[in-house]
Amino acid sequence: MKKIFYTCLLTASAALLLEACTKKLEDAYPNPNANVVQPIELLMPNIIQNMAISNSANGTLYGPQNDGQYVGRYIQNWATNTAANQYDQMGQTTTNSTAAAADIGGSHWAMHYYGMGQNLNKVIQWGIEQKKWDYVGVAYAIRAWSWLCVTDMHGEVIVKQAFDQERLVFEYDSQETVYEEVKKNARLALQYLDNTGDNASPANLELGTQYFSYKGDVAKWKKFANAVMARVFHRTTNKATYAPDSVVKYCNAALATNADNAYVLFEGTSSIKMSYYGPTRGNIGTFRQTKFIADLMSGANTAFAGVQDPRAWYILRENPNGTFKGIRPGKGVEGLTAPDQPQNFWGGLYSTTTGTNNNARYIYKDAMPWPVITACEIQFMKAEALYRKGGANKQAALDAYKLGVSLSFDMLANEYSASVPAGKVIDATIKANYMNNTVVVPTNPANLTLSHIMLQKYIALFGYGLLETWVDMRRYHYIDHEGSSLTQVYADFAPPAPSDLFANNNQKYIYRVRPRYNSEYLYNIDALQILGALALDYHTKEQWFSLP
Repeated sequence: MKKIFYTCLLTASAALLLEACTKKLEDAYPNPNANVVQPIELLMPNIIQNMAISNSANGTLYGPQNDGQYVGRYIQNWATNTAANQYDQMGQTTTNSTAAAADIGGSHWAMHYYGMGQNLNKVIQWGIEQKKWDYVGVAYAIRAWSWLCVTDMHGEVIVKQAFDQERLVFEYDSQETVYEEVKKNARLALQYLDNTGDNASPANLELGTQYFSYKGDVAKWKKFANAVMARVFHRTTNKATYAPDSVVKYCNAALATNADNAYVLFEGTSSIKMSYYGPTRGNIGTFRQTKFIADLMSGANTAFAGVQDPRAWYILRENPNGTFKGIRPGKGVEGLTAPDQPQNFWGGLYSTTTGTNNNARYIYKDAMPWPVITACEIQFMKAEALYRKGGANKQAALDAYKLGVSLSFDMLANEYSASVPAGKVIDATIKANYMNNTVVVPTNPANLTLSHIMLQKYIALFGYGLLETWVDMRRYHYIDHEGSSLTQVYADFAPPAPSDLFANNNQKYIYRVRPRYNSEYLYNIDALQILGALALDYHTKEQWFSLP
C-alpha cells in the first residue's frame, strides 16, 4: 500500500512539476497564434488613427489622407505643379507599374481590411464578452463608415468572405451588398450605443477614443452612425428606389451643429502624430489649387459671378498679386504669369515644395484636427434630398442649404483661423454680407438650384471631404446638367479634354480605383478576372451607385 501510495504521489508531483514548467515556458514564450485577449481600450487608438492616416510596424500610411492625394486631383481640389501628371489626367496605376506596387490608391483598402479589420472584430468580440456596450457600438459605427469608404473607392469589394482567416482567395460582392452591410453595421452601432448598462462608461470609453473629438460622448457617436446612414441612403439619387425621406430622417438624427463635428485629433509631438498634409511630413509640396476652386471663390465662376468668398483666405492660397488663381489639371503653370501663380499650401512660392507650419493654414498645419464628417455636409445632403422631393419642400431645402453655408463659415472661424491674415479673419459682418448676397443665398426658394447646393457643398468640404465630393461628382457624371438647363450642376467644371485624359482611359472619365495591388493583384487574380479588373481601363467602369 505504502509503495503504491508513494508511486501515486510521485506521479502526481511529476505532473504538477511538468505543469509548472509548461506554464513558465508559455509565460516566457507565448504562442503568437493564440487568441490572447488584449484591452480593447488599447486597440481603439490605432483604429481611430486609420480614419485619417495610420502608422504601424507592418505598414504605414493607410487611410483617407493618403488616397486623398489622388482623389483630390480627380475632383480638382488641387493639381500637380508640373504638367502631364497621370492622376491630374484622371488616370490610375497600371497593374505592372512601380506605382501599383507602392499601393497608390490602395490606402482605403488597407485601412479597412488590415488596419481596422481584425482589430475591430476583436473590439466587438471582447467588448460583448466584457459587456462594454459603448465600445461595441463605436466599433460598429466605425465599421459602417469604413465599409462605405472602401466601396466608394473601389465599387465591388469582398464582404461575405472578408474576415475568413481560413481562406487564401476571396470572392467579390456587389456594391448593393456592401450598402446593406453598411446599414446593418450602423443599426448595430445604434443598438449597442443605446445600451448604457453593465460596463459601459463614458470615462472608460474616452481611454480608447481620446484622439477622436467625441471621446466618451455616446450621444455624438450615435449621431455619427446616423450620418453614415444618411450617406448610404443618399448614394442612389439616380435610381428609382432613391428614398429622400430616409435621407432626411437620418440627417435629422445626425450632426446638427459644429459641436457635433467628427475630427481625428493630432498631437503634433512627432511626425507620425501629425497630419499627412502638414509641412513637417512634406507630402503635398507639389500640390496647387485648381482654376475651378479659385474661380468658384473669387467670383469668376458663372454660378457665383462677382462674389468674393471670404473663406478663400482660409482654405486657398493667394498669389503675389493678392488674388486667387489656380492651375488647370495636367497643364502645370501654363497660362499663369509669376504674379498670378498661387503659393503652395504651406505658404511657399509656387516654384517651391516646402513651407513652414507658421505660414500654413487650415488642414495643412501639422496638428490641425482632421474632419471625418461635419454638420455642414449633413445640411447640404438634407438640402439636396428635400430639393429632389420638390414642391413645398423647396423652402425647407433652402433653409438647410443656408444653414450648411453658415456652419461652414463658423467651422472655419472657430477651428481654422490660425495664420489667416488679420484683416481677413471672418467676423459676424463679413459672414452676414456673404450670406445676404442673393447670388449665393436666394430669398425665393424657387430660385434655388442644384448648382447652389452642390457647389457650396464642394467649397465646404474642400481639402478633407474628398471622397464624399468624388461620390457627388460621379453621381452627376462630372458634367451633368440639371434637367433641361444649359448649365452644369457643377458649373464651369472642366474635366481634362479627351486628348488630355490618361492614355489608358480610352477618353473616358475615372469612376473607381482598382483594388489594392499588394493583396489582390498578387494573390487573387481569378477573382479579379471575373470582375474585369485586369482591363487597363477598369478604373473608368461606372460604379453601381451612379447608374440609373
